[in-house]
Amino acid sequence: MARAHEIAKPRSAWEQLLDLPLFLLIFGLASVAMLVPALHGGVVRNIDTARMFFYSGILGLTLFAMIAIAMAGRRPKHGALGTLLSLFSTFVFLPAFLAVPFFEGLGTTTFMNAYMEMVSAVTTTGATLFVDPERLDTTLHLWRAQVGWMGGAVMWIAASAILAPLNLGGFEVTAQAEPGQREALSSLIGRADPRTRLLRVSSALMPIYIGLTLLLWVLLMISGDASLVALCHAMAVMSTSGISPVGGMEFSGSGITGEALALLFMFFALSRLTFSSDTITATQGGLRTDPEFRLGLVLIIGVPLILFARHWLGAFDVAAEDDLGQAARAFWGSIFTVMSFLTTTGFASEYWVQTRAWSGLETPGLILMGLALIGGGVATTAGGVKLLRVFALYLNGLREMERLVHPSSVSGAGTDARRLQRNGAFIAWIFFMLFALTLAVLTMLLALLGVSFENALVLSIAGLSTTGPLITMAADTPIMLTELGSAAKAVFCAAMVLGRLETLAIIALLTPDLWRS
Repeated sequence: MARAHEIAKPRSAWEQLLDLPLFLLIFGLASVAMLVPALHGGVVRNIDTARMFFYSGILGLTLFAMIAIAMAGRRPKHGALGTLLSLFSTFVFLPAFLAVPFFEGLGTTTFMNAYMEMVSAVTTTGATLFVDPERLDTTLHLWRAQVGWMGGAVMWIAASAILAPLNLGGFEVTAQAEPGQREALSSLIGRADPRTRLLRVSSALMPIYIGLTLLLWVLLMISGDASLVALCHAMAVMSTSGISPVGGMEFSGSGITGEALALLFMFFALSRLTFSSDTITATQGGLRTDPEFRLGLVLIIGVPLILFARHWLGAFDVAAEDDLGQAARAFWGSIFTVMSFLTTTGFASEYWVQTRAWSGLETPGLILMGLALIGGGVATTAGGVKLLRVFALYLNGLREMERLVHPSSVSGAGTDARRLQRNGAFIAWIFFMLFALTLAVLTMLLALLGVSFENALVLSIAGLSTTGPLITMAADTPIMLTELGSAAKAVFCAAMVLGRLETLAIIALLTPDLWRS
């Protein structure tokens, strides 16, 4: 009788709330988040803008409550397909709701522009249609940075809770199952219930994410930034969105101190081992033996050294004094900018101009695009191809050269390294080919829609690598997104979603096995 009583025990309101579809829960959280800029607008007397955010937030909460009541008492099955579809909807459909208060609060733009701005923010791309920061009031700037920060939080959580069990997002390189497929039952202990895993990962990672953001905010304010600027830049660094209310860190008041602090926190985008050990890539040696972190350090130090050495090796015609101060500023400018674009944040140092003059490079956009394409670590907020896939191909290349010399040799590496050399490298190569094909298709589509080939290539790379500032720094002249047609804007939005969710995840949505489950 006692057992029957336990089975019949009604569930609490909290448990019923958690049983709602994941996308609906994210929609509810987004509605609550609109009250933050509403409060800010009231404090700084941006009354009209505050009213739009307040009304939109209340409308969203009302819709959330009505749908939640209609679904009360149901026990929907939350399989792998449901969570992956919710993640896809977050980047495609949720920005339409996020754009409503932005569109109404600004009042001088089209809804398509507002939607594109929100897609850019929630995918942590950071490409903006409003080049002049003065066009937006401080409340709208806060909302852009806040949406980017929330998008970064979604990726932090989704990496372990959604993508890792399906071997997507870079996990396919080290996993034993095929991309989009679950692993053997013995390796899925604790992963059977996606909702339980989401709660466990969220409760573990969100305090870290919030705490690091608050810490960087305080440090930037101490360094001389205004409160709003420091908060937006802190959220932009942690989410790698590169969103700034003043046009970039080079225009902030913290100077080189703020850049040094930002660079320190950008290390969290190089490897997930900097803040968590819940992924397949975790090793016993920690960061010291982590391939992503070591490869990132090689690029952060190697590329600036090459730019610095070029002053003497090939830039003899540059009219620049070889004083120690200028050399130090040029070297720091290259280190910070390389780190920023490698993590797909997109901030440039205030000394980046001196770096270009020192190295003698008129247009170093190709270097920045290459760094953004490589990207940061697996299961971080950074975009791009990911360092782990690059490392897998590097190991495979070394092994193939070794076999050219010793055809009958057996690899002396461990089990994990052999996995990266063979199956991992093969899957990484497949991803590279899909990435290249997607880049080619997007470039051709943009070119067919009237965009010049060079600008189409830059836009495609900026979208797929989620590095929006490339549109102003990689091309000869900054690309004005407002001048694109509606069809070209839609293609660019698709590129940003593909870059954030990755092509393999989109393909996994179409596999019959997921639909059957």
